[in-house]
Amino acid sequence: MAAYLRAHCEMGCEGIVAMPNTVPPVSRVTGEGTGEYWTIQGYLEALKANGGDAFETLIVPLYLTRHTTAEMIEQGAASGLLQACKYYPPHGTTNAGEAVPLDRLLGGDVLAQLEETGTILCVHGEAHGLVSEKYFDAAENAESLFYREWMPRLLERHPRLRIVCEHVSTAEAVALVREAGDRVGATVTPQHLLFTVGHLLRGFRPPLYCLPVVKYRADREALRDAVIALGQRRFFAGTDSAPHAAKATECGCAAGCYTGGCAPQLYAMAFERSGVDLDTEPGRERFERFLCRNGPDFYGWEPGGRTFRLERGVEKLEPTETPDGPVLPLPLGLELEVNWRLIRSDRNESERPRKSE
Repeated sequence: MAAYLRAHCEMGCEGIVAMPNTVPPVSRVTGEGTGEYWTIQGYLEALKANGGDAFETLIVPLYLTRHTTAEMIEQGAASGLLQACKYYPPHGTTNAGEAVPLDRLLGGDVLAQLEETGTILCVHGEAHGLVSEKYFDAAENAESLFYREWMPRLLERHPRLRIVCEHVSTAEAVALVREAGDRVGATVTPQHLLFTVGHLLRGFRPPLYCLPVVKYRADREALRDAVIALGQRRFFAGTDSAPHAAKATECGCAAGCYTGGCAPQLYAMAFERSGVDLDTEPGRERFERFLCRNGPDFYGWEPGGRTFRLERGVEKLEPTETPDGPVLPLPLGLELEVNWRLIRSDRNESERPRKSE
């Protein structure tokens, strides 16, 4: 944990939403953890003990399981520990075996209490229990089906619920977020802005395997159009950075792309490939809004005053060393040259940025 936190801090990250699909899951709010669950309180203490105090904001969502109650939401929100909850499709991603189907939550007390307390619901938006032909097909896939069939029901049944659609990867998800209004935002990862399923499958590149899987060019273009749109406020950076010392496992390929130490650089590359000129003030303003401001605005925290600078030049990345073995940042796994360098700075935010910033 210390190595992962250090890598993200060194790339200029100020806030973390630490996802709760750990083993065991973060499925309680307060008290001591057990062999069956972590608590938000315990996970926050572990993060802080391993360097998490360096970040301005730490949010640990509560994993929605069969044990989640409305009383747990009410008391957790009142304590200040509970700021978000996370919905996973059952068995739909890493360590999602404790998840409950969305139809059991719709219209129920738990989501109603999220509305009442203003607690954000983070959503892994993929339908579950699909046959392989529906899971990934040219006409439809697990994410497009979720945003076509399930998200409209969620919005209709819980009209005051604040939602972050995590790591969106399809044109259907982009369209729903754009039409949903201010209570719905979305994160976009570096890999979904840079790559397509062709990059994954040509020779099969395990470092690029994530869930939701990277999609087609039309989906990537929809994501790019959304994040670079002038003045947009509801799409923001969310790396979904997942460290795996070994991508090949007994049950297949571990899902997740690790971008500790390099996410801002990858996002800058994605913006340039989307046609944004980062040497201009309007281009930098679009980039800064997506990378640094929209997320804090949606979650309701004030960005700190620390800054970093990106300069053109090759970034030399190194594996993150851990007791379980080295974890490769995504570019190393793909032999991708990162053509932006990140330089940390603690200048006062009020100073005008220079051209390269």
